[in-house]
Parts: sequence; structure tokens; C-alpha cells
Amino acid sequence: MSFLLYRVGGWCYRHRWVVLAGWLVLICGVAAVLVTSPPTLSNEIRIDGTPAQEVLDDLAVKVPESVGGQGIIALQSDGGRIDEGARLTALLSAVDGVYTSPHVLDARSALAGEIAKGPQSHLLQATAAVSNHGDTQQQPGSSAQPLVVDGQPVPGVSISADGRTALLQFAFDQQTFELPEGTVDHVIAATENAVAGHGIAALPSAAMFQIPDIIGVAEVIGVGVAAVVLTLTLGSLVAAGLPLASALAGVVVGVGGTLALSNLVAMHSLTVVLGLMIGLAVGIDYALFVVNRQRRFILDHQLDAHHAASRAIGTTGSAVVFAGATVIIALLALTVVGIPLLTTMALAAAATVAIAVLASLTLLPALLGCVGERTCTPTARQRAAATSAARGSAHRFADTWSRIIVKHRLLAIAASVGIAGLLAIPALNMNLGLPSGASYHPDTAQRQSFDVVAEAFGPGFNGPLVVVATHRDDAPLPPAATAAIAKDLHRIDGVAAVTVAGAAADGRTVLYSVIPETGPTSPETADIVTALRDDAATIAAHTSADIGVTGFTALGIDVSDKLADVLPVYLAVVVGLSLVILLVVFRSILIPLKATLGFLLSIGAAFGATTALFQWGWLQPLFGMHATTPVLCLLPIIATGVLYGLAMDYEVFLVSSMKEAHTHGEHGQRAVIRGFGMAGKVVAAAAIIMTSVFAGFIFNPEPMIAQVGFTLAFGILVDAFLVRMTLVPAVMAALGDKAWWLPAWLDRLLPDLDIDGNNLQRRLTDATTESRHRRSDTDIADLGTSAPLGGGHAS
Repeated sequence: MSFLLYRVGGWCYRHRWVVLAGWLVLICGVAAVLVTSPPTLSNEIRIDGTPAQEVLDDLAVKVPESVGGQGIIALQSDGGRIDEGARLTALLSAVDGVYTSPHVLDARSALAGEIAKGPQSHLLQATAAVSNHGDTQQQPGSSAQPLVVDGQPVPGVSISADGRTALLQFAFDQQTFELPEGTVDHVIAATENAVAGHGIAALPSAAMFQIPDIIGVAEVIGVGVAAVVLTLTLGSLVAAGLPLASALAGVVVGVGGTLALSNLVAMHSLTVVLGLMIGLAVGIDYALFVVNRQRRFILDHQLDAHHAASRAIGTTGSAVVFAGATVIIALLALTVVGIPLLTTMALAAAATVAIAVLASLTLLPALLGCVGERTCTPTARQRAAATSAARGSAHRFADTWSRIIVKHRLLAIAASVGIAGLLAIPALNMNLGLPSGASYHPDTAQRQSFDVVAEAFGPGFNGPLVVVATHRDDAPLPPAATAAIAKDLHRIDGVAAVTVAGAAADGRTVLYSVIPETGPTSPETADIVTALRDDAATIAAHTSADIGVTGFTALGIDVSDKLADVLPVYLAVVVGLSLVILLVVFRSILIPLKATLGFLLSIGAAFGATTALFQWGWLQPLFGMHATTPVLCLLPIIATGVLYGLAMDYEVFLVSSMKEAHTHGEHGQRAVIRGFGMAGKVVAAAAIIMTSVFAGFIFNPEPMIAQVGFTLAFGILVDAFLVRMTLVPAVMAALGDKAWWLPAWLDRLLPDLDIDGNNLQRRLTDATTESRHRRSDTDIADLGTSAPLGGGHAS
């Protein structure tokens, strides 16, 4: 492996313009596809096989108009009633503007009697039956009442008890993410224009917003921090720019390709965000390791830039390949859970990581060829010449830190485990769910609309449940049965109101809107969903109707349960495959086990901190947050896969350096100190870079993106500095040479991948010796290069 990569690196260095041209063509091709076919993304979280999703799919067939995107706009007067005088005129104008907007279903036609036949006739009979039984829209516990003008109700409009707030609810003819660009903006603008100058604020709900902004100022700052760290680590602006250029090119191809495929494959916006996060982070890190290794070959071994680049690709490139492989395996393992949403995310992110690895092995050496000897300044060369003989390539601080950890290894082990354990405690109370309007910052329209609706009508109006009753016979559901079902639903504890919301064309299926007394993410609302499902059989027994429950809260419960069921399967697959890879890479039994147990500490601490910040609200002002919310139900399984792969990156780079020291004659604690001294600085820099890239997404206004960004940033911080740079050297020192134990029979079966580059070094040394014997400096064509091996210092 190392010799093959050595030849690849040398070829790309020499033929740099060919390589650069190839990448430029690839980037231009992706850009051309995006220009000719703009991407289509969604915010829909769909998990097939869950009860709530099955109800929605059934409705899409029986009542297709009921499954379009939902629009909710709260209109609040700054003083006085909104249903009187000029304000009423403005309100009616807003209603008219909304219902006449493109792709909005006009609910007024049914009550106007224009199509008072077929399903609408049945719907009116059902509504009348419910009204006769006392279960109309205005019910005990509900502060909403219909807006009535000239004795006729205005469909879709409710008025609060104090008359200051109106709630306009309507439906689009397609899902929100499927609507043509600008459709939602047109509806919002029509509403705002109608009420302008009348002291009425129009506040669209979170459901009205389509795709969040993926990149903002904070994300750019995160990349800027990475650039600063690169400059400080590599000591040269020229050298620092190379990892950024390589990573950005990989991201453009990887994420751009993902966007290009969004017209063919249904794709959640989080898929692109995840690819962007991981692509930037691993792309910069992998390139950093390669450039740093090239500089070490130049400064410590006095190789020329060409051969230093080839050697760097041959040695560190092997670690990059296997580090990337662990990330890719961890991501691809998400496909085994059988959830299309996660499968798409996994494939897109894994492809982006693979492209980042390819860029580090091909584009980066080409870029190194462009800058030549300028990756190291003359000052750095002089300083290295004066100090390398004394302390080799070990970094002073890393060397000191490793000596302290090795000396106090038992204390370091206890402290690392104890701190990680304390951070993980909040995760025991982690509640999973979907983000609602309450999850947004108070300055956003989403949060303001949520708060206004909750205050004026009750928190349940922000997340009504949908109950579907389907007559078992091939006939319309009788009005008496429709009313009886409404009464049964209203008897359930915590239900504030029940209304008939629609019916199928044949009258066989009737929809009910069930308003809870509590908010959409409240545990009490989840209890209502459970009670509705538990009572479904009883209701069906005396009405001959099958009952299904869906809606925001029901979907959140089902998605969380489904993901909780598949998480153990996923963990078993990813850990099993990664243990095999680490076994082959390190040729050790204990090191893969240690690496995996350390990861469990990291992921526990990350989930604990996420729960404390987002669910409990601890330290939120430090991050500009003012909203508590359940932990995103997708987060545990996504973060587990991503963090496992990235944690193994640092394990590979750090421990492979210790393995290299051990291979070259160091033993026990000396191998740990030597290996950590050589790799500790660059691993710390890589962790800071990756943390800063992820942390930039914490300040994204979209709650889902913020949670993913924080969890990954905190998880990397804990894993790199608490686990890999403290616990790992302490455990390695405690194990001594036993860490490298491998049964003889297994040693014979495993391939030698030469991740430490020892075989490559021996091969190059032999070639140099032979070259000297022949007194020729060109007889090395079989190594895939035409230049000498850097003045004979190929060791």
C-alpha cells in the first residue's frame, strides 16, 4: 500500500498540471449541472413503516388534498379587536390574498355552496352532526372561535377569546418543499401587504419556511479559524493554504454532486449540511497530516520537496486511506437500518469523505508541486538544522505532555473516565423529538408565531393531531358515527377540542383535528397520542371505523421509537467492521478494543452536553440561544456514526505514530512518548480545526443544524483532547509492549499494510544503496520517479 501511494504521490507531483486540469474539469462539470438543473431539497422527515407515516400515505390516496403543505399565519393586533372595523377589512383582505395565491387550496368554495355535492355534502352533514352533539370548534378548554361575517363563518380563520389575534390555517396543493420557488414568499407578502398600516403583525409559522440557509457568517468564521490554526501549525501561509484549497475542491465536488442528484433522489436539506460539515473537516485534516509530514521529511531528513511529498503520500497517505475507510464504513453502516432518509445522508456523506481522501492523495501532491520548495521557509530550515539532531521531530509541548501523562498514567486514566462520565449524566434524561416553532430564537418569525398562537389560543394549536376514521364497509361513514367518534376523542384527558377537518370523495374516510391542551413537544401530548391509539379498538367496536393517528407529535414519537430500535443493530455493524479494520491496521488485539471503549466515553459526553444545552437550557446565552427543545430524534444515530469514524481518524494517526516508533526500536513507555511527541501537535491542530468547522454551524438559525453542529463539535473536542490525547497514551503506557500483542496464528493470516511506512523506507534505502554501488543517480525508474532521492537522505 505505502509503495503504491508513494508512486501515486510522485506521479501527481510531476504531472501536476494534468492533475489540476482534471480536477478543474470535474468542478466545472458539477457547476454546469447545478446551473442547468437547480437542486431540490426538502425538510420532510419521512420514516417508512411507522404508524403515523402509514396513515399519511393512506391519506395521500384517499384524501390527496389533505396531505399538501400546511400554512399557518398568526395575525395579531397591536391594540383593540382584530375582527372589527378597518382591521376586519384588512383581515378579510389578507384571507382573500392567501386563498387567491398560486398553489393554495381555496377552502371558501365548499361553504359558499358552489360545490355542495358529493364529498362536500357529506362533510357538511358530518359537521352538522358533530355540532348537534356539542363538539363544534368552540369547546370547553379551547379559546378559539370561528370568525363569522354576515352570519357566515370564514373558513380557516379562528379568533382568540380577547379578539386581538386571528389564526389563518390553509393548505397548499403540494408539499412545501415541492412548491415552485417563491410560492411561500408570495403568500407571506400578500398577507403582510393586506394588513400593512393597520397595526396588525403577520407572523408565519415554522411550517411556512422551506429550506434553511446552509452557510452563514458563523460557518465562514469557522473556516477562518481553521486557516489561522493551519498557519500556526505549519508556520507558512503558503503551506497553510494547501489543505484549505484541497478540502474546498473536495467539498465542491462532493457536496455539489449531492445537490446535482437531488432532482433524481428525494433529499433532506440535512443531507447537504452533513456532507458539507464532514467534507470540510476531514478534507482539511487529512491534507494537514500530509503537508505536515512532507515538511518533516524536508526539515528532519533534508529531502527535496518532490521526494518529501512522495514519501509523505506513501506514509501518511496510508493512514489517510484507512482513517477515511473507518469514516466511510461508519457512515455506510447507516444503510443497514433500512431507513431511506438515513441511507441518502449516509451515501452522500460517505461519497464526500471518499472524495476528500482522493483529493488528499492526488490534488494535494499536485498543489505541492506547484509551490515546490516554498512549503518550508529558509528560517524554518535553519532552525530545523540546528535542533533536529537534538530532539528529532518531536514537538516540545507534545513531548512534555506525553511524559506527564505517562508518569501519572493511572491518575490520567481515572480523570479521563471520571470527567467523561460526569458529562454523560444528562444523557440519561434525553428526550427525543422533532423541532417545533418553540425551538427557534425569540427574534425569529417562527418563534414569535409559536408564542402568539400558544398565548392566544393555547399551546395545542401549534401542533394539532390528525385522527383518521375509515368506515370498514364500502359506504360513507354515517353522520351519527362521525359525531360519536368526535365525542369519544374529546373524552380523552388532555384534549381541548375536536373538529371535523375533511372527508374523502366517497365519504368513507373522515379527518378530525384534535387539539391538545399542551404543546407539540410536551410529554403530555405524547401521552394523548398513546391514549388515542389505545382507545382505537374501543372506538372502532361501536362505530365500525378503523382509527389512525398522525400529526407532528405522532410522527416524532414514531420516528424516535423506530430509530431507538435500529440503533443497537447499527452499533453492532459499525463497531464490528471497524474493529476488523483497526485489527488489520495495528496488528493488535487490545488497541482496537481500547479505541472503541474510548469512543463510548466520547459519545456519552457529547449526548450529555447536547441534552444539557438544548433540552435543559444550560449555558444557552453563551451560544446566543433562548429556546429549549427536545434532542433531534435523528441525532443519536447520525452523531454515533460520524463521531465513531472521526474518532478513529485520530486513533489511527496518533497510534500509528507510536507503532512507527515501536517498529523502529522504541519499547514500552518510550515508544508512547516518542510517537506522541511526533504526532501530538498535528493531531491537536486537526482537532481544533474540525471543532471550529463544526462549531460554525451551532449558530445556524435552523435548530436541527445547530444541534448537529454542537454535538459533533463537542464530541470531537472531548474525543481528541480527553480520550485520544490523555486516555490513550495513559492506557498505552500502562499496557507497555503488551499493547502490540497478537497471536502468532493471527499474525500469519493478517496482511501487512505497512501503515507506518517501514517497508517503504527499507525499500527506498535498498534502492539508494544499490544506486550508489552502481554510481548512478538515475537507476530508480521502477520506483515511478525520475529524480534522485533527495541527496541520499531517504531514511
